[in-house]
Amino acid sequence: MSKKKNCSIHQIGSMKIVGITQARTGSTRFPKKLLETIDGRSLLEIHIEKLKQSTMLNTIIIATTNKIEDDEVVQIAKDMKIKYFRGSENDVLDRYYKAATEVRPFGIARFTADCPLIDPVLIDEIIENFLDKKLDYYSNILEETYPDGQDIEVFTFTAIERAWKEAKILSDREHVTPFIKKNSTFMNGSMFTSESHKSDTNYQNVRLTVDEKIDLKVIKNIIKELGVNRGWETYAKYYLNNKLASLNKNIIRNEGYKTSITKDKKA
Repeated sequence: MSKKKNCSIHQIGSMKIVGITQARTGSTRFPKKLLETIDGRSLLEIHIEKLKQSTMLNTIIIATTNKIEDDEVVQIAKDMKIKYFRGSENDVLDRYYKAATEVRPFGIARFTADCPLIDPVLIDEIIENFLDKKLDYYSNILEETYPDGQDIEVFTFTAIERAWKEAKILSDREHVTPFIKKNSTFMNGSMFTSESHKSDTNYQNVRLTVDEKIDLKVIKNIIKELGVNRGWETYAKYYLNNKLASLNKNIIRNEGYKTSITKDKKA
């Protein structure tokens, strides 16, 4: 990982970057996982504290649903003095776009709240590259070389606005960026300029996210031993050296999107 540049949001001028993280309690596999606690703090609180450490995000928004069950998510946002937006549970693209219109930034960094060990240095590195390269879309998930749980996507407001207007199929609405990725230059499309942020070492089989209860056990183990302020690669190496993969290696990465693709075929 490259060294962090001496750069801040104040040097970017009008190119403001807002971080929007998806958060809801209605997970099918592990309901209310975001409210699970480690050392007295919920996974959502730990995640938000990590985002706050980024120097490149000038605003953070929690994009949650209108369901009453997510009142608890909203309360955490209020307690942590974080903006929030409530919208559709299933049309996540719509929820995300409308959350972004609250501030209409130049760019958006997308996160999911089930990633308590997201690395703020990596966030800044990816945002800096996105701005330097003047792209529509830049991420470390076009090629999966980073651990699951360190997924970071950055794209222009113009890109998500076009996706919101033109995306029609279920899998493009239940998720935020498939329309952008499929129509990007990295995928031989022409709508959106894009590039991939790759790790020098492939850590794609490391899980630092919480999709199921066994993942929570892994994360608790890591935090107990290393705390919450280490870099992503330190966590990845600990995961591998202590054979934590034996606990959760069979969980499918991006299973939700694969399920949406299956629904597309049945529609």
